[in-house]
Amino acid sequence: MAAKPIYRVVVHQHGEVWELYVREIFQSELWGFIEVEEFVFGDPNRVVVDPTSEKLERTLEGVKRSYLPLNAIMRIDEVERGGPLKAVKSEARVAEFPRPFPLPSRDS
Repeated sequence: MAAKPIYRVVVHQHGEVWELYVREIFQSELWGFIEVEEFVFGDPNRVVVDPTSEKLERTLEGVKRSYLPLNAIMRIDEVERGGPLKAVKSEARVAEFPRPFPLPSRDS
């Protein structure tokens, strides 16, 4: 049986660009979201310590499933193997996801 594929998901999150590795990814029943499951973390026996990778591992520790907004996802790739999680500061601005309905006015 072939091993499950691994996906690299690059997402914009609170002024940072996160590079995550997951085994499951699919369209959510929540409109405008992608679900990702089974996070793949780097090699626990690695000698080099990366503070950003460790920060993301602590942030995602115990997370079973994550819902990512479509407009925050920059790229999704199927890769041969996982890598270290990364978080890089970004000045990019993420556009709001378009809505099919008008927002109520603030005067109401």
